[in-house]
Amino acid sequence: MRQINILWADDEIELLKPHIMFLEAKGYSVFPVNNGNDAITEVSKQKFDIVFLDEQMPGLSGIEVLESIKARQPELPVIMITKSEEENIMDKAIGSRINDYLIKPINPNQILLALKKNLEQNELLTQNTTMKYQREFSQLGMEIANANSCNDWIEVYRHIVYWEMQLAHSKDHSLNELLLMQKNDANVNFAKFIKKNYTDWFLPNTNNKPLLSPNIIREKVFPEIQKDSNTLLLVLDNLRYDHWVALRPLLSEYFSVEDDSLYFSILPTTTQYARNALFSGLMPADLEKLYPDLWVDDEDDESKNLHEEEMLITQLKRLGYSERIYFDKITNINTGKNLSDRLAHISQTHFSVLVHNFIDILSHARTEMNMIKELANDEAAYRSLTVSWFTHSPLFEMLQELARRKINILITTDHGSVNIQNPIKVLGDKNVNTNLRYKQGKALQYNKKEVFEITRPIDARLPQCHLSSSYIFAMNQDFFAYPNNYNHYAKYYKNSFQHGGISLEEMIIPFVSLKAI
Repeated sequence: MRQINILWADDEIELLKPHIMFLEAKGYSVFPVNNGNDAITEVSKQKFDIVFLDEQMPGLSGIEVLESIKARQPELPVIMITKSEEENIMDKAIGSRINDYLIKPINPNQILLALKKNLEQNELLTQNTTMKYQREFSQLGMEIANANSCNDWIEVYRHIVYWEMQLAHSKDHSLNELLLMQKNDANVNFAKFIKKNYTDWFLPNTNNKPLLSPNIIREKVFPEIQKDSNTLLLVLDNLRYDHWVALRPLLSEYFSVEDDSLYFSILPTTTQYARNALFSGLMPADLEKLYPDLWVDDEDDESKNLHEEEMLITQLKRLGYSERIYFDKITNINTGKNLSDRLAHISQTHFSVLVHNFIDILSHARTEMNMIKELANDEAAYRSLTVSWFTHSPLFEMLQELARRKINILITTDHGSVNIQNPIKVLGDKNVNTNLRYKQGKALQYNKKEVFEITRPIDARLPQCHLSSSYIFAMNQDFFAYPNNYNHYAKYYKNSFQHGGISLEEMIIPFVSLKAI
């Protein structure tokens, strides 16, 4: 480990000689000064890793020196050493961004602990995380190999996301590659599980089926809106579980998390199918049959999600809820800027619903814009960009205000997305849909080993546009490409985030209940 350089400013620096000798014996380099002016001069001349700064010195005070140091090097850690615990002094120091403080008299071990806490903490945490993952690598592999139920796969995915977050800042790229291999292995096994079990979930009296898109309003939302407090259901299109884990710390200051669960999106994992199922409480085939005016086929040019409010109101009436609701959708950045205007409606309505499409917009922009693709060039960067947007968004501002007004929030999504890498060939007529992760139509030609095929759509409660129509789904990181202009098509979409098919990221998605603090 490289040598750590410390600047120590104290008007009684000679009395601290034993402390300095102790640190030097531990391998640290200490540069002592006895006044604030010299401290500021040395910071301008030399590179230091950390500063110990006496709060009470003749001439420039510790607070004044602190402000001057931070103006020059805002990232330089400063530990304030003070004889006083007066609240106003510490408020000023903390407001000027000290990293830590010690109360005199100090002992050498306190100083050493402060150094490790402020300089070596990240490195020690990374080392600890690395060793812990290496120990648990085999255990995670066994969990993946032995998963044979929906709950097993939920736990596997939770553990994978946990390690993705833990290793995100690791400098050991081999560990991230190892985890990626484990996630790919998990997705291969998860796809086998879905192929074996998916259509069984729709048979009468089937046990061990998961909570699915059509059940969310009835099982999760309806019990919440039976309570006295006002509630907002926020549907963030394309919100993956790892996105929620990354966003959770931002919201924890304003809300307590009452429910942090995962459920399964239906196939296809797209807005047309999964979100319409969520709002209607019906599988697509049942929705088409019972409310043909609300269903739009793949082949139709009409937008596939124009009737969500009507679907939701109809479902709520079936559940016995007939109060007026507030329903709104944010489909682009400009309409998102008017979120504050919606506060009055949400505050005055017992149950409100807001659909926000930004994460989905970001996903599509990443496919189409080289700049966004460069900014979000991998999973960690994609999460980071999502968090950055949310942190500075009007939506976050609105949620903070709703917390102050004691309005509870439910957050969910319709599906996630997966980073696609491997093109596979498919043929179909001109009416086959354009989605990269699933195809629906007649006369489809494909390699059966490469896809999950549903030749009888009714088995998966899916509409059948023609007598010979079938559905096929891409699995893992595969995506469908047509033989015509195959190489260009494959190169353009490779390493983009898509949805519609079968993967942990697309199908296992969050439902969160937040209570205003």
